[in-house]
Amino acid sequence: MLSRAGLRAAQSMPTPFAMVARRGFQTTRAQLSSPYHYAEGPRSNLPFNPKTKFFWLRYLSFCVVGFSAPFGIALWQTYRPRA
Repeated sequence: MLSRAGLRAAQSMPTPFAMVARRGFQTTRAQLSSPYHYAEGPRSNLPFNPKTKFFWLRYLSFCVVGFSAPFGIALWQTYRPRA
C-alpha cells in the first residue's frame, strides 16, 4: 500500500490529467433570496402583465401610436407654413 505522502507526491505531478482529476467542480442551487437570481418560467421576464383585462387595448393603442407617429410628424412638417 502506498502511504499518504506517496499519494500526495504522485498527485502533485504536473500532468494535465492529474490536475483535472483533482479539481472538484461543484454546482449549487440558485438561491431566490439573492438579488442576482430571478424566478424562471413563462412571462416572468416581461416588464408588463399580459394577463390583465384590458391588456389587448393598451397593446393595440401602443402599436397604433408607435406606427402612425412618424407618418403624422412627416405630414405635419410637410404642410406647416414656412417661416
